[in-house]
Amino acid sequence: MGNRFSKIIWMVLVAAFIFTGCQRQYKEEVVDVLDSGPEIDMTSVPPDYVVKSIEAVGGWNAWSRTKELQLDCVVTFYQPDGSFHLTEQHHVVYPWSNSIQISAREPQGRFVWQLSKGKFDVLQEGGQSAALPIVIGSNHFAEMILSIMTIPARFLDESAEFSKETTGLKIQGQWYYPISRLSSPIVGTEHESEPAFVLSKAVLYQDRASSLIDMLVFDFKSGDSNFAVRGYEYTEVEKNGVRVPARIEIFKADARGNLQERLVKIDNHTFKRSK
Repeated sequence: MGNRFSKIIWMVLVAAFIFTGCQRQYKEEVVDVLDSGPEIDMTSVPPDYVVKSIEAVGGWNAWSRTKELQLDCVVTFYQPDGSFHLTEQHHVVYPWSNSIQISAREPQGRFVWQLSKGKFDVLQEGGQSAALPIVIGSNHFAEMILSIMTIPARFLDESAEFSKETTGLKIQGQWYYPISRLSSPIVGTEHESEPAFVLSKAVLYQDRASSLIDMLVFDFKSGDSNFAVRGYEYTEVEKNGVRVPARIEIFKADARGNLQERLVKIDNHTFKRSK
């Protein structure tokens, strides 16, 4: 009897080990899919304004070796009644996979969101969506963060076309060159029956003096408002590494980029590039 009981325990332990190994392998495979480097033909020289915008946030060499960025942040959601909701979030950004994972632990439970190549998924359910201002969808929230964090990668992939205006525009005392991002299906769907994912239309604003692109205005077709995301206090993740905004804010805005009501503030306090 004791021998049989020992065999049962042994079988349970083996099964648990196999299951844990499969889980680990699955997670590693998911990370491997997202954690990729650039597949860019650098023999074709990008426009001068693109080169300058990349140099303003660390340069091509720094970005080409950055497959994954991990950030811990405090997020403030501003409510219409003047109140606000504070929460801690963890963001994992994959610049060259056009992907981001957002996670947090709320009183209602833990949630994990993923936006990858235009496709939004809730990987783990939680109560966080209730804190978002009602005008912002979870997918749009993720897209705006991903976009302001990964300008160099978005310029050099094949998922959109860009058109820069030659006339400057003054916004809140600063001169910018607007750069339109034209909506385009994201290439690379494996099956013809799958819908092609489409990037949202947006206008990028490049500072005339520094060449830094620190604002994007999105037209999500949500009521009468556009939405703007701005980056502030750009910081090196590591010495001679990429530069990313230490603070990000999301606003309602008009079509010309004039900021209106502030909806979200994100204070990044920990930066890490995965080796």
